[in-house]
Amino acid sequence: MTEADDTVHRLVNGDITTAVDTISGLDEEQRRQLGAELTAYVRRHRDEWWFRWQATALAVAAVGCLPTAAQAAEVLGRRNISLLSTPAAPVIEVARRRGVTWLTDLAYRLAGRIDRESPGDNWWFIADLLTAEQAAPPTDDLFVLGWAVTASRPRDHEWSVALVDRMRRHPFLDALAPRMFDVDGVGGQWAWTDQQSDGRSGMPLALAQLAAEGRLDRTMLLDGALSRMLRGERPAALRVFIGLHDALVPTGDEARDRLPTYLRLLADGPSTAAALAQRTLRKLPDIDLAALLDTAPAILGRPEKTLVRAQLSWLDQLARRDRAQAARIAAVLAVAADHPAVDVADRAAALAAKHGHRVAAPAEVRHVGDALPPVPPPAAAPPPITDPDELAEEIAALFGGSSTDALGLERILDGLIRSATADRAATMAALTPVLDRAGVLAWSSRPEERFGGLGGVLRILAGSDDPAPPRSWQVLLSTWGQQQASGQRPTDPQQAVLRRLRRTRVAEIGRAVAGAGTAELAGPGAAELAGLGAVGLVAAPSLATGAVAPEELFDRLVRLGERQPWPADLTQALLRLPVVVDEPLAAKAAALGTPAGQALADWLRRGGLPRPQYRVVTAVRRRRQGSYDYWHDRLPTQRRVVEASVPPGVVDQYGLLNVPARPVDIASSADERHWPAQLPGYRGLVAAYVLPLVAGSADLDEPGGAALLPMLAECTGETTPALDLAVAYGLAARHEADRVAAVDALLMLAAAGVLDAVAVGGHLGALTADKMITLSRVVQPLRDAAAAGAPLTTWRILAAALPALLTVQPAPRGLPDLLALAAQTVAVTGVRIDVPGLADVAARGGSSRLVTEARRLVAVSR
Repeated sequence: MTEADDTVHRLVNGDITTAVDTISGLDEEQRRQLGAELTAYVRRHRDEWWFRWQATALAVAAVGCLPTAAQAAEVLGRRNISLLSTPAAPVIEVARRRGVTWLTDLAYRLAGRIDRESPGDNWWFIADLLTAEQAAPPTDDLFVLGWAVTASRPRDHEWSVALVDRMRRHPFLDALAPRMFDVDGVGGQWAWTDQQSDGRSGMPLALAQLAAEGRLDRTMLLDGALSRMLRGERPAALRVFIGLHDALVPTGDEARDRLPTYLRLLADGPSTAAALAQRTLRKLPDIDLAALLDTAPAILGRPEKTLVRAQLSWLDQLARRDRAQAARIAAVLAVAADHPAVDVADRAAALAAKHGHRVAAPAEVRHVGDALPPVPPPAAAPPPITDPDELAEEIAALFGGSSTDALGLERILDGLIRSATADRAATMAALTPVLDRAGVLAWSSRPEERFGGLGGVLRILAGSDDPAPPRSWQVLLSTWGQQQASGQRPTDPQQAVLRRLRRTRVAEIGRAVAGAGTAELAGPGAAELAGLGAVGLVAAPSLATGAVAPEELFDRLVRLGERQPWPADLTQALLRLPVVVDEPLAAKAAALGTPAGQALADWLRRGGLPRPQYRVVTAVRRRRQGSYDYWHDRLPTQRRVVEASVPPGVVDQYGLLNVPARPVDIASSADERHWPAQLPGYRGLVAAYVLPLVAGSADLDEPGGAALLPMLAECTGETTPALDLAVAYGLAARHEADRVAAVDALLMLAAAGVLDAVAVGGHLGALTADKMITLSRVVQPLRDAAAAGAPLTTWRILAAALPALLTVQPAPRGLPDLLALAAQTVAVTGVRIDVPGLADVAARGGSSRLVTEARRLVAVSR
């Protein structure tokens, strides 16, 4: 450690009072020198974390020594420096002694660096600086979100202070409260604040009390809550604003003045907000009937049956109260006679008839088959990245979480090769600030683990102080080399083959980037980097599905000449080829006289990977790990999966054909989302790999698992039991986005003529009968599929599912709705399919909805 480093080290690791006195006793020249040493010291120690007294001493030194707010913010705004527990008092004291006039500017600059993932961490330090300077707070989204975070958590000396008292004295309440309705995430921070005995969040009650005291404007709160409900939020966050509305208890005059807003909520708002608007308006004795009836058709068309039933009851009540308007109200009631829920439609028709409006029988429309548009050909992949600035933008998006799809990652990998060979200096200059902000340059962030090792490559390429590649790269490269030599992949149960392949390709790039100056990894990859720059990666996709056109791969090998592509990259390129035999192109590839050309020729003559054998099996929950295993108790006891195995006499060169039925566990989507693009011609095989992830969206309620289904549908290759089972699980997913993805995949497969509707329906019935999925979730996705042009496919799925569903006792929730949907699809298609057990249910006595809908389906099927 140098003498300067020793001085700074003692300063930032010692007593805070001593640091204040020491710095205050320096003259300007000494401060300037210490400030430069401090900045250099922090840069050299960017892999260390600074917090508590160290961060406080660092802040004291930065404000006491550095000449400008910009330089101080550059030091204190780093990601590895936490000001969460840093008191501002000693910093303000040293600033006063020195005569610093830029504390406000420093606070604003630090506010501009607030971390989106933890916006409350540095908030109090910034707020205390602004309060000391009597400066107005920023009102940008992140600062407001940080205010919301800190408002929901008492400071160390405020644990015994009530929430309303903390809010009353909270700095910037008047300035930031109006913005809380505009910023996403505020409600989520307040959802559990000082929760009341009735389950309500305490924040709405606190805000309402401040409004009653005149501390906050009541009109602002009421209008803000309604506007936030119109914009929508996650359910838990939205409950805060609904609670605020209820805590304010709007008067009749306030509700009348906001009638258009309530009607918009009732017609288009989230279901909980629409229910709030409905019950608020029903309390008005003199509502504007014309405005209500103008909005009623939109309300009656909503899918929420409880909301529509309540609206029908309200309109019935108004018609009975005002007979002069009964006919007009009856005409509006008749709108709901076309509601997808048959019981709601019947109720609406009966009420319309009761008030004098006869609902005309719908014209009979019959057409056999679906009406789906043809599946368009896959789009071409975007052009390669050749500009360092574009590469930096894509990497910033990747680490920011907005571009993590397989195609985006492939463009980045290919762009790294092209940019690093074309202008390495420009690439380093463009990447360094991006990687610094993302924390990749800090070795403590373990960049070799980010995106399959991509962080480690970027760290080396950006000229890190410690460019040594991770040891795991050498293991990956040597293991893959052994596979190429022996033709057999060593058994490695800890790494899925496709994950290992992608990580090996990244290691090949890392070796090339670092190998020129690193003896440990020096090899042909480094020597060939310049030659590969103009060609890029041979596995770069030609199509948006990840597929590589055979002619394009051949052209890349021609342009490489005698230079050989990297082994793992060539393997990935072959796996992306269409599953077809192409003898003419194979002959041309063999004529190149290179190992890569011969590998392409052999692949084209074989027509790709052999076909594995598939078997649907039931996997059981994994064993408990220790006396306390939180995740074990969340896991379903059993799950349907598909096992793939190597046929007798077939050589599984890459270890891809064997997919064991592993015990039920939490599945990660970090790598699996890339797998369809790694095997775009083998969607049935990939479905077997990702089936546990898709199943988890239904039996574990995990979000995002079924998002893979449209990617599989866009790929090519045979369909397998794994794909059918994955679609069934996706239709029963907990989250709406996953169910929508399952419907998209179903429609694409049906339009391509490759969906086995009977198999999907059979899986739905069996999974429900064995209590592996929640049937009620399936109703809306199948209804959407029928409405989107696939009524016949929907009917075939239902006809295959109903025999098992009708035997379940007690009848699963949602079964009457499925029977009603089946009757609708039969009426539309005119196709008759015998459903075993249906007649027995229809013959039961009583008028339960299950029996009623069964009778309706029997009648329409005659």
